[in-house]
Amino acid sequence: MSELISSPTRIHVLDPRLANQIAAGEVVERPSSVTKELIENAIDAGSQRIEVEIEQGGARLIKVRDDGIGIGEQDLPLALARHATSKINSLEDLEGVSSLGFRGEALASISSVSRLELISNAEEDPRQGWRVVAEGRGMEARVTPAPHPRGTSVAVRDLFFNTPARRKFLRTEKTEFAHVEEAFRRQALSRYDVAWVLRHNQKVVHQLPPGVTPAARERRIASLLGKNFIEHARYIEREAGGLRISGWVGLPTHSRSQADQQYFFVNGRVVRDRLVAHAVRQAYRDVLYNGRHPVFVLYLELDPDVVDVNVHPTKHEVRFRDGRMVHDFLYSSLHHCLASSKPAEEEQNMSHGHEDDVTDAPGSAGEVDVQTPAPRWQQQGMALSDSPDRHPGAERVRRFMQGYQALHPDHEESLLTPQPSSPSISTSKATEVREAPLAMPEHDATAAPPLGFALGQLHGVYILAQNAQGLVLVDMHAAHERIVYERMKNQLAAANGIDTQPLLVPVSLAASRAEVATAESERDAIAQLGVELDVAGPETLLVRQLPALLAQADPEALIRQMLEELARFGRTHQVEARIHELLSTMACHGSVRANRRLTIDEMNALLRDMERTERSDQCNHGRPTWTQMSMKALDRLFLRGQ
Repeated sequence: MSELISSPTRIHVLDPRLANQIAAGEVVERPSSVTKELIENAIDAGSQRIEVEIEQGGARLIKVRDDGIGIGEQDLPLALARHATSKINSLEDLEGVSSLGFRGEALASISSVSRLELISNAEEDPRQGWRVVAEGRGMEARVTPAPHPRGTSVAVRDLFFNTPARRKFLRTEKTEFAHVEEAFRRQALSRYDVAWVLRHNQKVVHQLPPGVTPAARERRIASLLGKNFIEHARYIEREAGGLRISGWVGLPTHSRSQADQQYFFVNGRVVRDRLVAHAVRQAYRDVLYNGRHPVFVLYLELDPDVVDVNVHPTKHEVRFRDGRMVHDFLYSSLHHCLASSKPAEEEQNMSHGHEDDVTDAPGSAGEVDVQTPAPRWQQQGMALSDSPDRHPGAERVRRFMQGYQALHPDHEESLLTPQPSSPSISTSKATEVREAPLAMPEHDATAAPPLGFALGQLHGVYILAQNAQGLVLVDMHAAHERIVYERMKNQLAAANGIDTQPLLVPVSLAASRAEVATAESERDAIAQLGVELDVAGPETLLVRQLPALLAQADPEALIRQMLEELARFGRTHQVEARIHELLSTMACHGSVRANRRLTIDEMNALLRDMERTERSDQCNHGRPTWTQMSMKALDRLFLRGQ
């Protein structure tokens, strides 16, 4: 080590070829990244048709052909030069860049680790094309005539042929092509007005015609992501404060085990941004099953001047000038879209007056009658205070809930009446349930509400109902749990502020200087959450007060997570998430249990409540609450009409 220090190497300018290969380490990771860069250039050229041809997963050949504006003979020598671009001319252009490419590094980097051939024509005459070739050398590009229709073709052969160490990191042909196809899929989802073709080893994998109508867009998504995506997605479109979001949001019941169908575009550029991911995660917080990932194809449009795309060499990350506003806009838009996920909107586009009835119903948010005696379900909830999992501050929530009454008060009381533990039921009672008259009108089945009318109960767990489409099966505990949970949240939101509780002994936390700075700058936001946090030193924080519901929570973990979210995203949902977790537990304990026999009237009352309740497609843990079996599916099951 001392020898290196005593005789240092002189500073010198890197050889252009070596400099390009160093840059290639950032831009050219594998064949898919080459494909992405070439396609982005084709899009920037105003192409209406882009063809991608791949051989051996891209290791042997990556060819992208477009019908864009082309490159003139005089500009072609610079096409492969580093830091040569037609996209920007000044710092002002960079700050408001709207093109996908702008660095002027991609072609130079790719040509330094492959055998690259570029043929282009900027004229209408197909005889006016020109060719430039580079084979991983630092020599000057030579331009020769080559006939070519208007547009550009770039062929990249033998990727990493002159860097064996990089070539060893390539995976199997199948794996590399899967990455190439994913890069193609992202770009095809970004521009519906462009026709796309993808071939692998001379076989057509995707052939997508252009289309800008809603139906054409949905056909493209179905072709790229599968028909199930569109069938289980909700279209969203919202605009506010100079921001516009549109696209498709997957229903929580159509989640996946991995985050492989999440596409987010900012001004047409596909990005993977932590702020965006956090906003989406929060919107799906209490409707997604543990370990599952939502699916979505979303497009955010905003002024290019308020978003910085020059953050990372791959241009996958962006930085928003007002990240807090973007985060709040995304969260509120998605939250509202998912909140409307209820059977009344999912099954039929008919109005039965349910939505209008909700706001006028007793016990809806903002309409609390504290003189109304607590219904029996709440008396059971109060009994939870003696259970081992009692949560401090739960009494305050129960006081909020004293005005709660379901839209069918008798239904709620009878559902939650304590029952004998024995599953045996008297013959007379069973006969009474069996012989209850059906509510389904025989003369007009289409008059049924979205979840139909109850037919009976299966093993004390599921409700069977008949609607216009066929058979509906409902998990009665999961459904009732969501109903109670949503109404508890509404009652809590209707209260004036968060009930707080000072700590008898303030909790001292050792904090970093960055955490202390966040605590000082976000003092007002923290106080609004019912938390009193004082700075006691350059690296010390004092927790003096917490929300009453979280009085026994771990203050250190809560405060650190709050400060981390505030520093990274400008917003924190930790307090809300903890309180909602408590309410979810209470709702679960207070909901109708399995093996509880219901009358037909009680079943129908529960179905109507589901149709009025937001997010009633899932329970508090993200599990589905109901499913539909169509008459067509039932006919197939029994081979009717075969």
